[in-house]
Amino acid sequence: MPAILANGYAGSVPETEVRVSDVKAFKTRSGNTRFVLVDDQGNEYSTFKEPIAAKLPGLEGRRARIKYHEQERDGFTNVYLDAVEPLDEARDAAGGPSDADEVAWRTTVEAAPYLLGGDAVEREIPPDELFEKLQPFKELVADDIEKPDE
Repeated sequence: MPAILANGYAGSVPETEVRVSDVKAFKTRSGNTRFVLVDDQGNEYSTFKEPIAAKLPGLEGRRARIKYHEQERDGFTNVYLDAVEPLDEARDAAGGPSDADEVAWRTTVEAAPYLLGGDAVEREIPPDELFEKLQPFKELVADDIEKPDE
């Protein structure tokens, strides 16, 4: 007979490391909020528990260790998130993040006044326009970081 776990379910709780692709929240018909973590493989892990959901914002693009369990219900297999722990990204020799995209965005933000022109400081630029102007430079920087020999 399987042991009853802290989450109240029988059986073992699988644990894995994933890269979080997206975090979503949906209101159910009963008025509850279902939070969904989507990994980079498209797998979805749901939770209704606020303490777990509170750890989800800001995880997009980052690695996390998760615990989950599966439950068969009405012919469907639901995958429920039991715990999530953000993982520290590897650090480079200078102590900063080694993730090329994060470094590229930091570089792009520092270069933004030069990329946007002199009047950018005086006027407010809409977020979509700002992103559209900075994204190509960020991609070039990320490519240079990932493939320095080319």
